[in-house]
Amino acid sequence: MSVRKMGLTLACATLALSACVPTSEVARLEARTEAVAPLAVYRPGDVNPLPPSRPNSEMVEDFLELGFAMESGRPIETFSRFEGPVTVVTGGAAPVTAIPDLDRLIARLRAEAGIDIDRAISAPEGANTITVQFLPRRQMQTVVPAAACFVVPNVGTWQDFVANRRSPSIDWTRVTQRRQAAVFIPDDTTPQEIRDCLHEEIGQALGPLNDLFRLSDSIFNDDNFQTTLTGFDMLLLRVWYAPELQSGMTRDEVAARLPTLFNRLNPVGRGRAGVVAGPTPREWQLAVEQALSSDGGLSQRREGAERALDMARAQGWTDSRLALSLMLGARLAPRDRGETALESLLSAAEIFRRLPGGEIHAAHIDMHLAVQALATGQTDIALELTREAMPFAQRTENAAFLASLGFIRSQAELQAGNLEAAERLRVDSMPAARYGFGSQSAAEARFEEIARIAGAAQRLAGL
Repeated sequence: MSVRKMGLTLACATLALSACVPTSEVARLEARTEAVAPLAVYRPGDVNPLPPSRPNSEMVEDFLELGFAMESGRPIETFSRFEGPVTVVTGGAAPVTAIPDLDRLIARLRAEAGIDIDRAISAPEGANTITVQFLPRRQMQTVVPAAACFVVPNVGTWQDFVANRRSPSIDWTRVTQRRQAAVFIPDDTTPQEIRDCLHEEIGQALGPLNDLFRLSDSIFNDDNFQTTLTGFDMLLLRVWYAPELQSGMTRDEVAARLPTLFNRLNPVGRGRAGVVAGPTPREWQLAVEQALSSDGGLSQRREGAERALDMARAQGWTDSRLALSLMLGARLAPRDRGETALESLLSAAEIFRRLPGGEIHAAHIDMHLAVQALATGQTDIALELTREAMPFAQRTENAAFLASLGFIRSQAELQAGNLEAAERLRVDSMPAARYGFGSQSAAEARFEEIARIAGAAQRLAGL
């Protein structure tokens, strides 16, 4: 349903809910994991990722850009992967949710990407190995201050990494065949952030080392909307490990084989014309990173968002890069620019809904708008927007997103006088909230934040 058709009157509402984009930012604010009660754990249900839906010719270009460059822009001269079976082992004190989440990921990699991968207590001598090392965030960030989690080649332990961190042996651009990699994840953050790190870093240990903001349907994207490996990602990894490719190939050699590979493995993408996205200037990426950063102050973040939007418009973009720029500008807009911010959100949602995977981004915007509807007492609109967003929170297994939607619905039902429904929604949303935000206290704080927004609307209605 179109928000415009529902008569949403939010032009002057405050864009206040900090969990809207991305949810991992809130997770990091409450980064203390507590044991989850055995009878109230978050269970994501059956795996149901959005399938790849772009033309194969477009995905060929994505594969090459993801596979032959680092995030910094440094080129990678040769294609690399593990040749043969891969064993995943863990080190350190794994949090209670981490091993089940890891096993679920490995099962997906086998079933969806066709990779010969399994978990073991220890790896056989000479085996291809990915080590998942859990350690305190503070210890990790004494060496790599800005990293939430990361992956390094040719080491097996934290001590190996520290001893070799200035060695060319851990430079991904020099790797021609992968034999060993280590993923480092903090053990004192939220279960959801740990799960997200498992997906992205093991995905990179196996495949692409780059992230592209323009990929709305991929976890290999720094905007943090896709929190688990998507259908596109699994297709990309299936192509990565196809027998037609081998470690050591050049970009041209890989490029020559990709059209046939994608057509064989993704027949629904055959024959359709792809869209050439064009290069993304590094300056725009830096502006977006500044807007998303939790380190800088609001004025710095706002400056980054404004600069990103100016550049997106100057480039003439009409894709996810413009939509993200509009969304960030709206989210960080001053209170006296509420009407402009609302228009930017609606424009961003329209763009995202036209893009593969953009349904997830649009659902986050719907949540943001639902909060504003709640704040102004527009209960029916809040319920409708959250109802439409719920399936996408479930499909992406984003527990923090799912819990926030449930809490908004709870408060909307309370506004409508449906006390029993409100309490049931609150209780039913708590397991996802504990998983997503990290503890019972953090879950309750999220609920109270939304309750305060709803309460303000009720107080205004009583005046």
